[in-house]
Amino acid sequence: MAHTHDHSHNHAHDHSHDHSHGLGHHHHPVNLKDVNQAFVIGIILNFAFVVIEVIVGLSIHSLSLLSDAGHNLADVASLAMSLIALRLLKVKATEKFTYGYKKTTILVALLNAAILLLALGAIGYEAVYRLIDPQPLPGKTISIVAAIGIAINALTAMLFFRSKDSDLNVRSAFLHLLSDAIVSAALVIGGLVIFYTQLFWIDAALSLLVAIIILFSTWQLLRDSLRLSLDGVPAGIEIRKVRDTIARMAGVKDFHHIHVWAISTTENALTAHLVVDSDCTMEFVEQLKHKIKHELLHLNIQHATLEVEMEDAPCDEPDCREAH
Repeated sequence: MAHTHDHSHNHAHDHSHDHSHGLGHHHHPVNLKDVNQAFVIGIILNFAFVVIEVIVGLSIHSLSLLSDAGHNLADVASLAMSLIALRLLKVKATEKFTYGYKKTTILVALLNAAILLLALGAIGYEAVYRLIDPQPLPGKTISIVAAIGIAINALTAMLFFRSKDSDLNVRSAFLHLLSDAIVSAALVIGGLVIFYTQLFWIDAALSLLVAIIILFSTWQLLRDSLRLSLDGVPAGIEIRKVRDTIARMAGVKDFHHIHVWAISTTENALTAHLVVDSDCTMEFVEQLKHKIKHELLHLNIQHATLEVEMEDAPCDEPDCREAH
């Protein structure tokens, strides 16, 4: 009996590792070369735009341009950290880090969200101060600089469009750049309104709008990355659905003690107890595990470790006793 327990556990882990690399990427492809290139181009173009915004913003005392520069600088830092995290995905596992450094992709997404929320507080504070005491500004200059921002942000956002659903960091980059383009569009309109009406308080009002957009684009990222860093079940995976799907398969008597967590922003893992009929052969059990792992791939779970129990000899762990 002990032999079945040990063998199934070890074999499951080895098999899962090979199987997932063959099929996991088929379901959720991330072209690292394309994404790498997109990040590098995005970092260069956006950093150049931040420099332009800071120089012009300081020379004309425009808070909306400076707050947008702060927002864009946070995005440049975010793109750089995401690029480093995706590079670390390729680092091989060691005896001390058995998953490699894949979890850094989750921690970086969490750090990005925290940085953006800090930027939000600074922009909001300054905007309220400027609303009370508006300063005269050249609206046309604000519009011209913001128009450059639309072009740069829209172009770099499109570089991430194809891969945005395959990784949390790529999606956050896409959302940030898209929200930057929307902010730039608002600044173009605001600059024109200032130019034609001399309503200088609009500059501070627009910087508050920037803050609100940052809040909305960041909240989802913060929630997702915090859940994954706490080993919560990744978005799109339902434990009940996993249990029901596997329990319905021929030869499975029960499927419980299920734990699902994210190894990185692109790979998920599962451990579970699989109950089979007491007269099953080892060959049947191995074939069944093979089928289960294939089914789990369709549920976006790439690494599975299954512990086999015979129906007439259930394990006595507390979670298992509750399941029985």
